[in-house]
Amino acid sequence: MRIVIAEDEVLLREGMARLLADAGFDVVGTAGDGRSLERLAEAHAPDVAIVDIRMPPTFTDEGLVAARRLRARHPELGVLVLSHYVDSRYAVELLGTFPGGSGYLLKDRVSDVAVLADAMNRLAAGECVVDPTIVARLMNRPSRDELPLSAREREVLALIAEGRSNAAISAKLYLSPKTVEAHVGHVFAKLGLEDSPQDHRRVLAALIHLRSDR
Repeated sequence: MRIVIAEDEVLLREGMARLLADAGFDVVGTAGDGRSLERLAEAHAPDVAIVDIRMPPTFTDEGLVAARRLRARHPELGVLVLSHYVDSRYAVELLGTFPGGSGYLLKDRVSDVAVLADAMNRLAAGECVVDPTIVARLMNRPSRDELPLSAREREVLALIAEGRSNAAISAKLYLSPKTVEAHVGHVFAKLGLEDSPQDHRRVLAALIHLRSDR
């Protein structure tokens, strides 16, 4: 798998490159800003781009802007955005625009090579990846319009929001595949998400909760 990394913190950038290389990934280039990232991606045709949200010159959302431009030109490219902070606005924007092959992780996760490698593989497979810290914080926050889900359904939805498959949810919660399938169906029904070839119901369900933080 070919990977490019855009991160203005040199130690973090080089540390991620080393971890991924040691894990067997092909890091074909690194950059310190969004424009350099775009040039790298055009030159090397990577499978996944890891992008810091806040980069020079303004340190606001340059990375996210670059990621959007890259995905618009290369829909098959997986994009993982990184942040020091829990800010669901970025996750909502990214996943709402590109529901497949996109992810959001906190930077303190990327020192764990297993977490980073898992994210790379899932993004390359077209899945979405959302940091569990973001999901947990939002799921535990009281809401005026609290959704009519049971405790178990909220657990299932939290794992859906992390981008987990039914099989992964089954293993995590020690439930049978048929039970998980039933819970997922109930979540979709209660959220009013009908089956449609145009929509990704799992991502739409996650976004309903993520948007509650805005």
